[in-house]
Amino acid sequence: MSIINRITVFCSVSAGADPAYLAAARELGAALAERDITLVYGGSGQGMAGKLARAALEGGGKIIGVMPRFLVERGLAFDQVSDLRVAEDLHAHKAIFAELGDGFIAPPGGLGTLEEFMEIFTWAQLGLHHKPCGLLNVNGYYDKLISFLDQMRDDRFITSTVRDSLLIAEKPDALLNLFDKFYEDQANP
Repeated sequence: MSIINRITVFCSVSAGADPAYLAAARELGAALAERDITLVYGGSGQGMAGKLARAALEGGGKIIGVMPRFLVERGLAFDQVSDLRVAEDLHAHKAIFAELGDGFIAPPGGLGTLEEFMEIFTWAQLGLHHKPCGLLNVNGYYDKLISFLDQMRDDRFITSTVRDSLLIAEKPDALLNLFDKFYEDQANP
């Protein structure tokens, strides 16, 4: 059992090219359920998002879907989501994600995954929240982004404190352990 109640996962509706991405989404969903952490995600049943949600449900976990109204109207909501929060637009969608999550994870994904994660990571930099942000770096997917963030630090566009606050692991359990440590360190400074 974790000290974290809910984690927002910015997850793609694509399956990606590497089968390891879908496997990691399934592993993350199962790990959240095992730790009794509610999954907060985009509400789709497709691709990695669907694999993540199904694994959480199969493990006896709870899920909260957050989807903009225009996507609900297109019929993209996963029919097994019992708690679907419908946002009026993408901005409200991200605000709900931020409010509900005790932490934020980006597994491999596309533009939406990256944009949503970088915005919430920027909010942490600005002190708008004090919650962990982590990359699930499956098969080195985020290596170039991590290298770019290192360059930002080296060129003094972000501080070492900001760069070092980004939690990174290749496996879901390892990343969730880092999230637990983040909260333990906050409780015992």
